[in-house]
Amino acid sequence: MDGIILINKEKGFTSHDVVNKVKHIFNAKVGHTGTLDPNATGLLPILIGKGTKLSFYLINHDKEYEVTLKLGQKTDTADSEGKVIEEQNVDIGKLQEEIVVNILNSFIGKQMQTPPMYSAIKVNGKKLYEYARKNIKVEIEPREIEIYSIRLNKIDKKENLIYFTVKCSKGTYIRSLCEDIATKMGTVGYMKELNRTKVGIFNIKDSIKIDDLEKNIENEEFVQKNIISIEQLFIKLYGEENKIILNEKKLTLFSNGVKLAHSLQDGMYRIYDENSRFIGIGSIEKQLLKREIV
Repeated sequence: MDGIILINKEKGFTSHDVVNKVKHIFNAKVGHTGTLDPNATGLLPILIGKGTKLSFYLINHDKEYEVTLKLGQKTDTADSEGKVIEEQNVDIGKLQEEIVVNILNSFIGKQMQTPPMYSAIKVNGKKLYEYARKNIKVEIEPREIEIYSIRLNKIDKKENLIYFTVKCSKGTYIRSLCEDIATKMGTVGYMKELNRTKVGIFNIKDSIKIDDLEKNIENEEFVQKNIISIEQLFIKLYGEENKIILNEKKLTLFSNGVKLAHSLQDGMYRIYDENSRFIGIGSIEKQLLKREIV
């Protein structure tokens, strides 16, 4: 089994837990394209078999999240899993739709963001959360991220909650975004809930729960319906027309890693034999066709 399956991760599971479950179900090599925190839910694309080679083409995908921001409290982890380390009053006058929308919109665009201490970013060979657990302070370099859009969904004035949807670049920490929004609101805050709804071209509406996969693993129709093949993925990414048919001699050379002269423009192409059988993926650069995935 080779390709991608879209899992709707439930709260309490780590991304590693999901990978292990899918690995056990298919008895194959398995990976993923980006972690979700244990308390976060939502879309987790899982790569299976030769599909694990696809991570290079998917790691820079943009993301979309549904977020719940809790105002008035700050936690050491910047989410609901942490210990409350600070409390501040919330100005109820600022919890007006127009004010909140203006503050949210102020984050749209490219900007420098400081990742949270409880993250897997490495500094001097150690992950930041390892320093945080030992109360060791380290300097964290801000990173450039981009917020493409941010939409207010609801305000709960009684509970000091702001619900919003954000589309952002790879590498954006929603926990840091929540803290920054709270600061502009004149208080502190943390990420109470997080649900990932999109990863690049993938949408949560096309995902399944891990329990559903386990229950239907013997149902070939169910499995085939929910597996995105390598061929299907590259049609989605680069279009139906991006394909090359190779004769037997050229196909042997291509499969052995030999670069072939080709006049098509630079880009990614699906490779087929003369019987229209899908072989793999190749790339053209400076009129040379190179093997990527077979």
